[in-house]
This record gives sequence, structure tokens and C-alpha cells, in this order.
Amino acid sequence: MGDNVFTHESGMHVHGTLADTTLYEPMDPGIVGRKRRFAFGKHTGTASVKMALEEQGIQADKEQMSEILAKVKELGDKGKLVTDADFQAVVDDVLRIERGEKIKLVDLSVVSGKNVYPTASIRLEIDGEDVVEAAVGVGPVDAAINALKKGIRGMEMADLRLEEYHVDAITGGADALVNVVVKISRRDRTITASGVSEDIVLASLYALINGVNRLYQ
Repeated sequence: MGDNVFTHESGMHVHGTLADTTLYEPMDPGIVGRKRRFAFGKHTGTASVKMALEEQGIQADKEQMSEILAKVKELGDKGKLVTDADFQAVVDDVLRIERGEKIKLVDLSVVSGKNVYPTASIRLEIDGEDVVEAAVGVGPVDAAINALKKGIRGMEMADLRLEEYHVDAITGGADALVNVVVKISRRDRTITASGVSEDIVLASLYALINGVNRLYQ
């Protein structure tokens, strides 16, 4: 069964699903171990925005709701996959909510080659304190992710799971910008986040760190 069977983006679909789930869903998602999800994009409607804000306990007036919706649609119109972290950034901007970043990437060094174990050394700033870790992996991206996991293990993130990992080229050529989108979960929360860079390793870390920061907010 595809990942998007229980995912709704269109304003009409979301409104209808909230009123009667049988309208657009073949069965209860829980029967097959899935969860209902409302995505954000160019077809997003007010119902999706309102529900997402209510889930976070955030109050917004009619004008603010309209501005949030317009900004989300603008991102979607550009062909961008609007992640949960993107949506939260829009909400924070419109409502002028200040959120400090718990984790910041300070430095990264990766060694990889034909006869070398891919190894990554990472330096993070967590709550203002320096954290340095290193790890190996089956490739440079895996090594960097493993180093990040070691760096944040003191944050009660032992149950953090990387559910999905996608890479898309934004521009063409050997120096193309890449957009990495991840879905991570911890306990009963699931977050999608993205990172962009010419370096796929950095893009991957940006995406994961964005997601972890959102999980902590």
C-alpha cells in the first residue's frame, strides 16, 4: 500500500475527510498500521491550516490564517514540497514566534575513498555547548548521520527513527543544488523536514537537524 493512500492535501479533500473519513479513505488507517496525514502544498485549504494550528495549541486570527495559507500556497506553486518544518517556519514568521534552535551544526569533516572506511567528524552546538563526535558508516552520508546520532544521544533521542529519506536535484549539472527531505519520528510524533546544499552530506544533516529541532519545540 502506497505512502500517500491516507495523505490529503486538497482543501476540499481535507474538509471532507474531517467531516466523514469514509469519503476519501478506503478504510481506517489504523487497520493497516498507518496514520492519517494532511500535507501542505499549492492545494492546501484553510481546514488544513486551522487543524495544524489547533494541534499545536496556536491561536491565529482570520487575517493571520489567510497570510499563512497564502505563504504555504506560494511555496507549493514554486514546486516545493512543503514539509512540516517549512510550515512551522511560515507560522513562526507570520505570528512572530521566536524559537531558539536547540542544535546547530558548527563543522563537519568527512573522509571517504575506495580503500577507506567512510568516517565523519561532527561538531555541534547544543544549548550553547560544544559537542564533538565521530562515526563510520557504509557511505559518507551514513557516517555523518551516525555521528549526528551520537552527538544528540544525550538529548533523550535514543528512540529517534529515520522513517524516510529522499533526494532531489533542484538544479542541473555536477554542482547541482540538492534537496534532501526526511521523515523522522519519536514516540507518537512524526516530522518531515528538508535541507538544501550543493553537498549531499550537508543537505542531509541540515534536514535532520531541522527535524530534530522541530521535535523539541
